[in-house]
Amino acid sequence: QVKLVESGGGSVQAGGSLTLSCAASVAGICMGWFRQSPGKEREGVATLSPGSATRDIADSVKGRISISRDIGKKMLYLQISSLKSEDSGTYYCAARRWDGRCTLDSGYSSWGQGTQVTVSS
Repeated sequence: QVKLVESGGGSVQAGGSLTLSCAASVAGICMGWFRQSPGKEREGVATLSPGSATRDIADSVKGRISISRDIGKKMLYLQISSLKSEDSGTYYCAARRWDGRCTLDSGYSSWGQGTQVTVSS
């Protein structure tokens, strides 16, 4: 089981930007960000393969997010700009063993505790 710890959430005004971080206990894994708002199902935001060659980004955030990782530090980052109220929710970092697949619909076996993002207008 991979340990994942998110940080960087908080309150921000609409139109602003935020960077989330996820620290993993191991390297060489597929990692991604998912989010869930009250009353809604969890949705995928973006994923990134171990070597950063492959990424999958949800249409709802395309053009507004950047996903990156620091392989040496075993960190995953998510930068979101032009924040909207609908971006509010709990953001979770997830990971799965690398087997060549690293998309939003791949199954993820490890999850962090989540970090809250609140966007106010």
